[in-house]
Amino acid sequence: MEEIFVQLSWNPGYLYLVRDKKEVPIPKGWDFLPSGDSGLTRRVKSHGKYWVQVRFYRNHPQAMGVWAPADVIASERQALEEERSTKAYQKKLDAGRQYRAKKQADYVEEFKRAVVEFLDFAPRWQYLAEELAVLVAEHSTPVGSGTVARTSTIPIEQRAEAAVIAWMRHQTTNYDRRYIDRFAGERHDVRRELAEEARAILKEYRRDYDVKLSRCPLAKAIARHRKAKEKSSSTAAVEDKPKKGVSRGGKRENFFEE
Repeated sequence: MEEIFVQLSWNPGYLYLVRDKKEVPIPKGWDFLPSGDSGLTRRVKSHGKYWVQVRFYRNHPQAMGVWAPADVIASERQALEEERSTKAYQKKLDAGRQYRAKKQADYVEEFKRAVVEFLDFAPRWQYLAEELAVLVAEHSTPVGSGTVARTSTIPIEQRAEAAVIAWMRHQTTNYDRRYIDRFAGERHDVRRELAEEARAILKEYRRDYDVKLSRCPLAKAIARHRKAKEKSSSTAAVEDKPKKGVSRGGKRENFFEE
Protein backbone atom coordinates (compact mmCIF):
# COMPACT_ATOMS: atom_id res chain seq x y z
CA MET A 1 0.00 0.00 0.00
CA GLU A 2 1.40 3.38 -1.03
CA GLU A 3 1.56 5.93 1.77
CA ILE A 4 -0.24 9.24 1.36
CA PHE A 5 1.74 12.29 2.46
CA VAL A 6 0.05 15.48 3.57
CA GLN A 7 0.96 18.89 4.94
CA LEU A 8 -0.99 21.29 7.10
CA SER A 9 -3.17 23.70 5.17
CA TRP A 10 -3.81 27.34 5.90
CA ASN A 11 -7.52 26.50 5.91
CA PRO A 12 -8.71 24.99 9.19
CA GLY A 13 -10.05 21.48 8.78
CA TYR A 14 -8.10 20.86 5.57
CA LEU A 15 -4.84 19.13 4.63
CA TYR A 16 -2.67 19.51 1.55
CA LEU A 17 -1.99 16.36 -0.48
CA VAL A 18 1.71 16.48 -1.43
CA ARG A 19 1.47 14.25 -4.51
CA ASP A 20 -1.80 15.60 -5.91
CA LYS A 21 -1.02 19.19 -4.90
CA LYS A 22 -4.52 19.97 -3.71
CA GLU A 23 -6.40 20.57 -0.49
CA VAL A 24 -8.79 18.00 0.95
CA PRO A 25 -10.92 18.06 4.10
CA ILE A 26 -9.73 16.01 7.05
CA PRO A 27 -11.77 12.78 7.00
CA LYS A 28 -14.60 12.76 9.52
CA GLY A 29 -13.69 11.01 12.75
CA TRP A 30 -9.94 11.21 12.15
CA ASP A 31 -7.41 12.52 14.65
CA PHE A 32 -3.70 13.35 14.61
CA LEU A 33 -1.10 11.14 16.31
CA PRO A 34 2.22 13.01 16.71
CA SER A 35 5.53 11.26 16.15
CA GLY A 36 7.37 10.03 19.21
CA ASP A 37 5.89 6.63 20.02
CA SER A 38 7.04 4.33 17.22
CA GLY A 39 5.26 1.30 18.70
CA LEU A 40 1.89 3.03 18.75
CA THR A 41 2.44 4.48 15.28
CA ARG A 42 3.20 1.03 13.84
CA ARG A 43 0.02 -0.39 15.38
CA VAL A 44 -2.12 2.41 14.00
CA LYS A 45 -0.55 2.04 10.55
CA SER A 46 -1.24 -1.69 10.56
CA HIS A 47 -4.97 -0.92 10.19
CA GLY A 48 -4.27 0.50 6.73
CA LYS A 49 -6.17 3.79 6.96
CA TYR A 50 -3.78 6.65 7.66
CA TRP A 51 -2.05 9.68 6.15
CA VAL A 52 1.49 10.75 7.04
CA GLN A 53 1.88 14.42 7.86
CA VAL A 54 5.27 15.78 6.81
CA ARG A 55 7.19 19.00 6.67
CA PHE A 56 10.04 19.74 4.28
CA TYR A 57 13.48 20.74 5.53
CA ARG A 58 16.07 21.43 2.83
CA ASN A 59 13.82 19.64 0.36
CA HIS A 60 13.73 16.48 2.50
CA PRO A 61 10.42 15.32 4.04
CA GLN A 62 10.32 14.85 7.80
CA ALA A 63 7.45 12.89 9.33
CA MET A 64 5.55 14.84 11.98
CA GLY A 65 2.94 12.18 12.75
CA VAL A 66 -0.03 10.37 11.21
CA TRP A 67 -3.70 11.10 10.67
CA ALA A 68 -5.94 8.10 11.31
CA PRO A 69 -9.40 7.20 12.66
CA ALA A 70 -9.66 8.48 16.23
CA ASP A 71 -11.18 5.24 17.52
CA VAL A 72 -8.23 3.25 16.12
CA ILE A 73 -5.72 5.55 17.81
CA ALA A 74 -7.60 5.36 21.13
CA SER A 75 -8.01 1.58 21.12
CA GLU A 76 -4.39 0.89 20.13
CA ARG A 77 -3.12 3.36 22.72
CA GLN A 78 -5.12 1.63 25.47
CA ALA A 79 -4.00 -1.84 24.34
CA LEU A 80 -0.37 -0.76 24.24
CA GLU A 81 -0.55 0.85 27.70
CA GLU A 82 -1.95 -2.39 29.15
CA GLU A 83 0.76 -4.44 27.45
CA ARG A 84 3.53 -2.13 28.63
CA SER A 85 2.35 -2.39 32.24
CA THR A 86 3.11 -6.13 32.41
CA LYS A 87 6.30 -7.53 33.93
CA ALA A 88 6.98 -9.54 30.79
CA TYR A 89 7.07 -6.38 28.70
CA GLN A 90 9.35 -4.60 31.17
CA LYS A 91 11.70 -7.57 31.12
CA LYS A 92 11.73 -7.53 27.33
CA LEU A 93 12.32 -3.78 27.37
CA ASP A 94 15.28 -4.10 29.76
CA ALA A 95 16.79 -6.86 27.64
CA GLY A 96 16.48 -4.67 24.56
CA ARG A 97 18.16 -1.75 26.30
CA GLN A 98 21.04 -3.92 27.45
CA TYR A 99 21.48 -5.33 23.95
CA ARG A 100 21.50 -1.87 22.36
CA ALA A 101 23.90 -0.53 24.99
CA LYS A 102 26.35 -3.37 24.36
CA LYS A 103 26.01 -2.99 20.60
CA GLN A 104 26.70 0.74 20.90
CA ALA A 105 29.73 0.19 23.16
CA ASP A 106 31.15 -2.37 20.74
CA TYR A 107 30.67 0.01 17.83
CA VAL A 108 32.38 2.88 19.65
CA GLU A 109 35.46 0.71 20.24
CA GLU A 110 35.42 -0.51 16.63
CA PHE A 111 35.11 3.06 15.38
CA LYS A 112 38.00 4.28 17.54
CA ARG A 113 40.22 1.52 16.14
CA ALA A 114 39.22 2.55 12.61
CA VAL A 115 40.14 6.17 13.37
CA VAL A 116 43.56 5.18 14.74
CA GLU A 117 44.19 3.04 11.66
CA PHE A 118 43.23 5.92 9.37
CA LEU A 119 45.48 8.36 11.22
CA ASP A 120 48.46 5.99 11.01
CA PHE A 121 50.65 8.30 13.11
CA ALA A 122 54.32 7.60 13.71
CA PRO A 123 55.07 5.76 17.00
CA ARG A 124 56.05 8.87 18.97
CA TRP A 125 52.77 10.56 18.01
CA GLN A 126 50.63 7.50 18.69
CA TYR A 127 49.34 8.93 21.97
CA LEU A 128 47.87 11.87 20.05
CA ALA A 129 46.19 9.49 17.60
CA GLU A 130 44.54 7.64 20.48
CA GLU A 131 43.38 10.88 22.13
CA LEU A 132 42.01 12.15 18.83
CA ALA A 133 40.19 8.86 18.22
CA VAL A 134 38.42 9.21 21.58
CA LEU A 135 37.40 12.81 20.86
CA VAL A 136 36.12 12.02 17.37
CA ALA A 137 34.21 8.98 18.63
CA GLU A 138 32.60 10.94 21.47
CA HIS A 139 31.28 13.46 18.97
CA SER A 140 30.39 11.17 16.08
CA THR A 141 29.09 7.88 17.46
CA PRO A 142 26.14 8.74 19.76
CA VAL A 143 22.85 7.32 18.50
CA GLY A 144 20.79 10.01 16.82
CA SER A 145 23.75 12.36 16.30
CA GLY A 146 23.15 12.36 12.56
CA THR A 147 26.87 12.31 11.81
CA VAL A 148 28.66 10.33 9.12
CA ALA A 149 29.74 7.78 11.75
CA ARG A 150 26.12 6.65 12.11
CA THR A 151 25.57 5.84 8.45
CA SER A 152 25.74 2.27 7.19
CA THR A 153 25.94 3.13 3.50
CA ILE A 154 29.76 3.38 3.43
CA PRO A 155 32.50 1.21 5.00
CA ILE A 156 33.68 2.06 8.50
CA GLU A 157 37.10 3.06 7.13
CA GLN A 158 35.48 5.83 5.08
CA ARG A 159 33.29 6.82 8.03
CA ALA A 160 36.38 7.19 10.21
CA GLU A 161 38.16 9.35 7.63
CA ALA A 162 35.15 11.60 7.06
CA ALA A 163 34.55 11.98 10.81
CA VAL A 164 38.17 13.00 11.47
CA ILE A 165 38.12 15.58 8.67
CA ALA A 166 34.78 16.96 9.91
CA TRP A 167 36.05 17.16 13.51
CA MET A 168 39.17 19.01 12.42
CA ARG A 169 37.11 21.38 10.29
CA HIS A 170 35.13 22.48 13.34
CA GLN A 171 37.90 22.30 15.96
CA THR A 172 41.04 23.53 14.17
CA THR A 173 39.70 26.16 11.75
CA ASN A 174 37.43 29.21 11.75
CA TYR A 175 34.80 27.35 9.72
CA ASP A 176 32.02 27.89 12.28
CA ARG A 177 32.70 31.65 12.37
CA ARG A 178 33.23 32.14 8.66
CA TYR A 179 30.54 33.69 6.49
CA ILE A 180 29.79 31.31 3.64
CA ASP A 181 27.42 32.08 0.79
CA ARG A 182 24.67 29.47 0.61
CA PHE A 183 24.70 29.52 -3.17
CA ALA A 184 27.16 28.88 -6.01
CA GLY A 185 28.73 25.90 -4.24
CA GLU A 186 30.87 28.03 -1.94
CA ARG A 187 30.32 25.78 1.08
CA HIS A 188 31.53 22.76 -0.89
CA ASP A 189 34.65 24.65 -2.01
CA VAL A 190 35.41 25.81 1.53
CA ARG A 191 35.03 22.30 2.93
CA ARG A 192 37.30 20.89 0.24
CA GLU A 193 39.94 23.53 0.98
CA LEU A 194 39.83 22.85 4.72
CA ALA A 195 39.94 19.08 4.12
CA GLU A 196 43.18 19.52 2.19
CA GLU A 197 44.62 21.56 5.06
CA ALA A 198 43.58 18.86 7.54
CA ARG A 199 45.22 16.11 5.49
CA ALA A 200 48.41 18.17 5.27
CA ILE A 201 48.52 18.38 9.07
CA LEU A 202 47.91 14.65 9.46
CA LYS A 203 50.71 13.91 6.98
CA GLU A 204 53.23 15.61 9.29
CA TYR A 205 52.39 13.18 12.09
CA ARG A 206 52.44 10.19 9.75
CA ARG A 207 55.90 11.05 8.42
CA ASP A 208 57.26 11.62 11.92
CA TYR A 209 58.09 15.29 11.41
CA ASP A 210 59.29 17.39 14.35
CA VAL A 211 55.92 19.04 14.87
CA LYS A 212 55.83 22.15 17.06
CA LEU A 213 52.88 21.19 19.24
CA SER A 214 52.48 24.73 20.57
CA ARG A 215 51.82 25.95 17.02
CA CYS A 216 49.95 23.00 15.53
CA PRO A 217 46.17 23.64 15.42
CA LEU A 218 45.43 19.93 15.83
CA ALA A 219 47.68 19.52 18.87
CA LYS A 220 46.23 22.68 20.42
CA ALA A 221 42.67 21.45 19.87
CA ILE A 222 43.46 18.11 21.51
CA ALA A 223 45.18 19.88 24.42
CA ARG A 224 42.18 22.16 24.86
CA HIS A 225 39.82 19.20 25.16
CA ARG A 226 42.25 17.38 27.46
CA LYS A 227 42.39 20.38 29.79
CA ALA A 228 38.60 20.70 29.79
CA LYS A 229 38.22 17.03 30.73
CA GLU A 230 40.77 17.33 33.53
CA LYS A 231 38.99 20.39 34.89
CA SER A 232 35.64 18.62 34.72
CA SER A 233 37.04 15.56 36.52
CA SER A 234 38.62 17.63 39.29
CA THR A 235 35.41 19.63 39.78
CA ALA A 236 33.37 16.43 40.03
CA ALA A 237 35.82 15.00 42.56
CA VAL A 238 35.57 18.11 44.74
CA GLU A 239 31.76 18.08 44.62
CA ASP A 240 31.67 14.38 45.50
CA LYS A 241 33.99 14.85 48.49
CA PRO A 242 32.01 15.43 51.72
CA LYS A 243 32.65 18.67 53.57
CA LYS A 244 34.73 18.55 56.71
CA GLY A 245 32.61 17.58 59.67
CA VAL A 246 29.69 16.47 57.50
CA SER A 247 28.97 12.85 56.64
CA ARG A 248 27.69 11.79 53.21
CA GLY A 249 24.25 11.47 54.78
CA GLY A 250 24.27 15.18 55.46
CA LYS A 251 24.60 14.93 59.28
CA ARG A 252 27.48 16.65 61.07
CA GLU A 253 29.98 14.20 62.52
CA ASN A 254 31.25 14.51 66.09
CA PHE A 255 35.05 14.36 65.83
CA PHE A 256 35.41 14.49 69.60
CA GLU A 257 33.39 11.34 70.17
CA GLU A 258 35.48 8.20 70.60
